[in-house]
Amino acid sequence: VQLQASGGGLVQAGGSLRLSCTLSGSISTIYSMGWYRQAPGKQRELVAIITTGSISGYGDFVKGRFTISRDNAKNSVYLQMNSLMPEDTAIYYCNVDFVRGPGAWGQGTLVTVSS
Repeated sequence: VQLQASGGGLVQAGGSLRLSCTLSGSISTIYSMGWYRQAPGKQRELVAIITTGSISGYGDFVKGRFTISRDNAKNSVYLQMNSLMPEDTAIYYCNVDFVRGPGAWGQGTLVTVSS
């Protein structure tokens, strides 16, 4: 199983980025896909998660700025991030949980928000 994330980069405060992540390989039934982030010196935290049934949840800090979406046919998950703030600077990791068996993590994509 491989998760390939893309879309990170450098953006000014108030700007937007769209992260993408595609799952490939030997895939069993997916329960959820999501995004986590880890800033320097901090623990990894949930950004957003969405189930196969399109039930979504967000970290408290998102406050309506981010939207997670999925394309089940493409085994892909997306994160539209608007109104970015410097404190959103982190490595963003894609994650998948399967109905059975262990999940998987992507390699991470760096998001840097300048003030």
